[in-house]
Amino acid sequence: MNKDLIISGFSDEISADFDSQLEVVSKLGMNYISLRGIDGKNIGDFSVTEIKENVLPRLQKLNIKVSSIGSPIGKVFINDEDGFEKQKIMLDSLCQISNLLDCKYIRIFSFYIPKGEEADNYRDEVINKLKVYVAIAEKYNIILLHENEKDIYGDIARRCHEALKAISSPFFKGIFDFANFVQCGEDPQVCYDLLKDEIIYIHIKDAITTDSQNVVCGTGEGKIPEILAQCINGGYKGFLTLEPHLVLFDSLKDLELEEATSIIKDNKKMDGAEGYKLQYESLIKILEEIGSEEKCV
Repeated sequence: MNKDLIISGFSDEISADFDSQLEVVSKLGMNYISLRGIDGKNIGDFSVTEIKENVLPRLQKLNIKVSSIGSPIGKVFINDEDGFEKQKIMLDSLCQISNLLDCKYIRIFSFYIPKGEEADNYRDEVINKLKVYVAIAEKYNIILLHENEKDIYGDIARRCHEALKAISSPFFKGIFDFANFVQCGEDPQVCYDLLKDEIIYIHIKDAITTDSQNVVCGTGEGKIPEILAQCINGGYKGFLTLEPHLVLFDSLKDLELEEATSIIKDNKKMDGAEGYKLQYESLIKILEEIGSEEKCV
């Protein structure tokens, strides 16, 4: 595999139990995780002391590092001022946790939009609040990664691009999530073409439009093999982070506004470890095929 690419993943999709997460990741030969759910508790609810005393030693024991913090920052409604103030405090703590873990990335979102209202009407407010987040991150030399996500301002590529360009900061960059664009009715190739200069982190998640459910990477409409090949040929270096969403897992309830079962496709008989391994092996196969094609050129 290309030595400039590192496979990571949201290990809480394996199990709520953190030790089980690390055991599966280690057995797969992976050295990184994206830290989101730990023993059934969201990363945003941990103190710096708790991470230092109860989480870091377990990571170090198995030589597992953290590629990004999978935070819930920005997953509040744009008009929820109390929620925004609480998240500013949470983000400051998460930046300290990131530095403790030698991790330079925190995943964030760009606010839920009230149902039935037009997201573009909230553009200035969204950007102003994101700038507050970025100012906090800059104090700690942390890069905030905006994930394109359903139901938030930055759900479609155009609004992701507008936010990234308006803020124009080295501490605010983009994540490319194939499945989320599919589920928002976007063409991932068009999205990549627009956003590629701002993308520094990639989520490996696929989906289909017929029922908006998630599927094994490379089998959906995310155009993962084609776009990954373009990324790699264009000099992409960094993390490819597994986010399978193939089974119902504990943290999923915190990620979706709608019923979580609606996005999981026909894989409910698998457990988290099986779903994670399937996604990992599918990604490896895609990367091997890309490598073979490169050698043939």
